[in-house]
Amino acid sequence: MKKILLFIFAAFTLITSQAQNCNAILFNQDGNSFQVILNGILQNSNFETNVKITDLSFKGSYKVTVIFEDNKVPNLEKTIYMMESNTEYTYNIKKNKKGKYVLRAQSFVPIAQATQPAPTQAVIIYSTTPAPAPTQTVTQTISTSTTSHNNGTQDNVYMGVQVGDVGMNLNINVNDGGSHSGTTTSSYSETTTTSSNYTNEPTSANDHYIMAGYNGSIGCPYPMSDSDFNSAKQSVASKDFSESKLIVAKQITKVNCLTSNQAKQIIQLFDFDKTKLEYAKFAYGHTFDIGNYYQVNDAFDFDSSIRELNDYINGK
Repeated sequence: MKKILLFIFAAFTLITSQAQNCNAILFNQDGNSFQVILNGILQNSNFETNVKITDLSFKGSYKVTVIFEDNKVPNLEKTIYMMESNTEYTYNIKKNKKGKYVLRAQSFVPIAQATQPAPTQAVIIYSTTPAPAPTQTVTQTISTSTTSHNNGTQDNVYMGVQVGDVGMNLNINVNDGGSHSGTTTSSYSETTTTSSNYTNEPTSANDHYIMAGYNGSIGCPYPMSDSDFNSAKQSVASKDFSESKLIVAKQITKVNCLTSNQAKQIIQLFDFDKTKLEYAKFAYGHTFDIGNYYQVNDAFDFDSSIRELNDYINGK
């Protein structure tokens, strides 16, 4: 009986966890196709104008990078949040008044009420390993033929050359009487392969963000942009209870990198030193300028909290 109950509980847990997954749809109506990167992982190999990504974790946040097929268009970066279980979120990639592409939330509906994918929509199951690079084969054949007639002795010469994927055949008829009679035919074929223009390497000469006036140790490479952080901060502040604020704050911080000042602003959203201290310890490992982490001390009400945080950091 005990084994049966354990089995039922495990099955129920599995079904419940699977039922809480979310979907995200990204689309662009102006025809500029794109690839989607979530948390540094390329999701769709081919460039698309409408991409649906399924099986995203409920209560998860994802760093989105949109790479456009037109390489003259800058990449678009944004953080999105899965805040409701069994929900399909739709985002529109559009130009703002300045002509710059932005990612705007358009709608969200329960997955059970979501419409079926359109024929032009690419449906991708979220993956933590990069999608294979697209392969395109192009074959080019060039043929030439020259014929002339005259008297003389004719010799036939045939030559075949193969180097890798490139082949060439040459067939020549030669007349010794000073003029030539025959046909010359050459053929050339070439196969080329193209792949995604996304790379995991840093796009700049530096492998981390350069903060003006800071030369100390760093805990993570690239802190959140001001726009992404402000959006994340509003999500934390919108919660009514400290426990809910702490959960959301940790979710956001876990998959991002903060500056000490950003961590301080999040800490100031909590009412009690106990919660402030718990988050401050957690955020330390996700902070860029850890040499400036003393700045968060101003967010505490009691010196004892500052001493405990300092002991925690010294013990790392």
